[in-house]
Amino acid sequence: MPAKLARLLLLGAALTAAAGASDAAAACKKFGFEVNDYGKDGPTRDAKTLLDKHIADWAKEQGIKAFTVGKKEVTCELFLNLIVVDEHTCRAVATVCWQGPDPTAVAPAAKPAPKPAPKAKPKAAAAQ
Repeated sequence: MPAKLARLLLLGAALTAAAGASDAAAACKKFGFEVNDYGKDGPTRDAKTLLDKHIADWAKEQGIKAFTVGKKEVTCELFLNLIVVDEHTCRAVATVCWQGPDPTAVAPAAKPAPKPAPKAKPKAAAAQ
């Protein structure tokens, strides 16, 4: 029984390490799109649709061919209440992940080149 338990623990550790390695190669970014319009259903639907279009355009510009979009969350706030109709501002947000580095990440600043060592002045010849 202890040998089986040890094998299971070893297998679990190997799977965890493999999952961590694949996660390290992936990059993710959060995107959002906001729409202001009359009613609530229209701006909710439009925010989701325009978010999808924005993500696809961004990925194409960055040369990212394969990506996954997480669950879209939509929040709406009443912008203007005109009694007969109301106007809402709806924001759709989703996380997008892809394999590889973030193409928009700021590269670390290069270290400045070290200053050259000062040259030694030649010593004057001793007077005889």
